Amino acid sequence: MDDTTRWLDADEQESWIQLARLLVRLPAALDSQLRRDAGLTHFEYGVLAALSEQDDRRLRMGTLASFADGSLSRLSQVVGRLEARGWVERCPDPADGRSTIAHLTDAGWEKVVATAPSHVEEVRRLVLDPLTAAQVAQLNRICDRINRAIDPDSC
Repeated sequence: MDDTTRWLDADEQESWIQLARLLVRLPAALDSQLRRDAGLTHFEYGVLAALSEQDDRRLRMGTLASFADGSLSRLSQVVGRLEARGWVERCPDPADGRSTIAHLTDAGWEKVVATAPSHVEEVRRLVLDPLTAAQVAQLNRICDRINRAIDPDSC
């Protein structure tokens, strides 16, 4: 046993257990809501939402993989399913023929618009409504600090 290990004290351990539990339960709850209400996984919705937030509703697949926090191979499979449903199209990037652009179609836009209200309501119910405004601001700061510790260059 290495005696330089900084073991968790009781409060830190309880906080870690609560966070680990949240990290498992929240994505599952959001995925369940999206599957039930929209026939989408949370990852699929994230891809559609990321595209919908772009002015031209287009992103390079590599950039989209970063937005969705997924590998290019996983993203390619998901975009293939979204293409089959008519919500996304892929085309070569005219500026760089080695890259592929994902484009949210009009039908995909309509799917995001139809899905967003119930998803936002679930996010409010599960995450924001149980907190005070001060706690929401604190949650934002906490998440930002953790995200910076994970990847200082992505923030």
